[in-house]
Amino acid sequence: MKKENQTCGIVMPISEIDGLSEAHWKEMLTIISQSIENAGFTPNLVSNSEDIGVIQKRIVQNLYENPILVCDVSGKNPNVMFELGMRLAFDKPTIIIKDNKTSYSFDTSPIEHLEYPRDLRFSKIVEFKEKLTEKIKKTHEKASKSDDYSTFLKHFGSFKVAKIDTEEVTKEDLIMDEIKSLREMVLRSQRISRRDQVSLFESEKSDHNHITICFGDRPLDEIEKFISQIPEISGVKEVLLENMSDDHTHLDITLNGEIPKRIAKRRIQKVVGENCEYIE
Repeated sequence: MKKENQTCGIVMPISEIDGLSEAHWKEMLTIISQSIENAGFTPNLVSNSEDIGVIQKRIVQNLYENPILVCDVSGKNPNVMFELGMRLAFDKPTIIIKDNKTSYSFDTSPIEHLEYPRDLRFSKIVEFKEKLTEKIKKTHEKASKSDDYSTFLKHFGSFKVAKIDTEEVTKEDLIMDEIKSLREMVLRSQRISRRDQVSLFESEKSDHNHITICFGDRPLDEIEKFISQIPEISGVKEVLLENMSDDHTHLDITLNGEIPKRIAKRRIQKVVGENCEYIE
């Protein structure tokens, strides 16, 4: 039977990384969830919540409140490693797992890692699920019986454990807070929608022989490919790369005036795609 009101948090990749597909992670989520249920807990992916609030707020809240947590660091997904770091700062019961192809991270190496085969071979996964189930039970039991239980910080000395301050609010305040969160989500969604729909931004004072493309933080090797292709487009005279910052790149395109700007722009857009901002 599941322990009443006892959840076991899950932190893990959910999208493709390190050559592992989204389907792989869905299967891994099922494996972890079954192990958690066999231990008598309810599995809870920390990014899941019935609340409407900002997703980062939900994640932090779940990282803090779940009495025990399983974290899969396979592939060393940056979001996963960040969330693991936050959980360890709270110094609450945490079980780290990884596949047999992922190397250990120096900072978390003092913590025991349970390994499983990356190819999810059935016989080995059955054995892994049994070990994970037993580890969840024993870790929770040990943490429940000891006031000074520490998953991580004890390896480095005495520290003041991070915590989240909570306060009781009235039902009316809670409703207003949820309405505010919902409104912020709608406004943010509208801004994103407008940004996706409007790909070309024209300035009244623009130079009719220039087009600037904002690539944001897209990879440099991808942008360099466009630099080699755009000069071949009829109507293009010159292409210059501008690094606005370490992670922000523009292409400044000079037209030769032989064809209308709108036609040259359409031809350029076929090369670089729709997912860029055009500033004229």
